[in-house]
Amino acid sequence: MKKAIVTGSSGFIGYHVCKRLILDGYIVIGVDDMNDYYDVNLKIARQKELLMLKNFTVINSKIETPGLMIRLFEEHKPNLLIHLAAQAGVRYSIENPRAYLDSNIIGTFEILEAARNFPPDHLLIASTSSAYGSNKEMPYKENVKADHQMSFYAATKKSSENIAHSYSHLFNLPTTVFRFFTVYGPWGRPDMALFKFTKAIMENKPIEVFNNGNMKRDFTYVEDLVNALILLIKKVPNNLADLNKYKNDSLSPVAPYRVINIGNSRPEELNDFIVEIENATNRTAKKIYSAMQAGDVPSTWADSALLNEITSYKSKTNISQGVKNFVDWYREFYEKN
Repeated sequence: MKKAIVTGSSGFIGYHVCKRLILDGYIVIGVDDMNDYYDVNLKIARQKELLMLKNFTVINSKIETPGLMIRLFEEHKPNLLIHLAAQAGVRYSIENPRAYLDSNIIGTFEILEAARNFPPDHLLIASTSSAYGSNKEMPYKENVKADHQMSFYAATKKSSENIAHSYSHLFNLPTTVFRFFTVYGPWGRPDMALFKFTKAIMENKPIEVFNNGNMKRDFTYVEDLVNALILLIKKVPNNLADLNKYKNDSLSPVAPYRVINIGNSRPEELNDFIVEIENATNRTAKKIYSAMQAGDVPSTWADSALLNEITSYKSKTNISQGVKNFVDWYREFYEKN
């Protein structure tokens, strides 16, 4: 059986990725430090769900712990590495930048050192649409210049992309970096808009709507994102064979390294998103409108043409169904807990 190491395995996306890999026949070794950036009980619940499945083990430790990742790679010799662990959140990076430096940059370095010594068939590394920074030309294309990040969070993720490219070039490590666009769905993070809005609306409390609601996001349903990742696993970058194979490819000319968007390719107005939550909860939101927050951007929108060309991927879940699925999960989870 093939083995995969998944960092951030008890996180929102990590949970869904691990579950899918196990169902697809992988032995999965998860790594998660279970930090308290948001409710640890939610992470514990995700981990319990995974531990009920065969072929899953987990190490609860920080990826930046010196030597941890190289020991895991030496022991398990993974065929696949999916690196999802990161300190997330734009606004928290203003309050606690050290956490982002440690997890996002030093943690990624530890993983790349391990991969250098025990190379997997494919490294897949999570980045973010925030890496596009101040770019105003949309939809975002992978090969546009992205040098002006708007938050320290985004800066650490873009730095990790650059570090991964250097390792890919120096040690011939096949690497796909995927930039996520506002992922949502069941088991989602409490610090994200869908969770916060749903919780407040269900408790008859007001929601804070930034930039007076004049925001657009390319909301990506989590199961669609996981489907894209699974398709990408088999699309191992080869800069010699693949160069000029795909239109507007982001493939490096000097390394088996590619950056690729995973989004819905359809930006939604924040106010329309709130309406979907109101419909799913059958309640009306009490809104408090506020100015744009520091480090945030008014709009994100993925050009997914490269992903579609390489994998034939198409998103399947519209926003109405996706929001309903989350609200249904939220009600069931908190009734039990």
